[in-house]
Amino acid sequence: MGLVDLPPGKSVVGCRWVCKIQTEVDGIVDCNKARLVAMGFTQEYGIGYETFALVACFASVCSLIAVAAVKHWPWL
Repeated sequence: MGLVDLPPGKSVVGCRWVCKIQTEVDGIVDCNKARLVAMGFTQEYGIGYETFALVACFASVCSLIAVAAVKHWPWL
């Protein structure tokens, strides 16, 4: 999949940075976290996005690879 032109009359979905400061119990800053999120409230259902996004746990992927190696499953 690559870049495509926008349909006529449509605009790009915006995004923003969400920052969070994690502190310990005594108030000392433990770490700063930031993530980029899409402003989904500007999207229209069925246009330009899918309704399902697969998320896999790292441990699950490692377990699956280990089982595939033990059972000599063919790799695609």
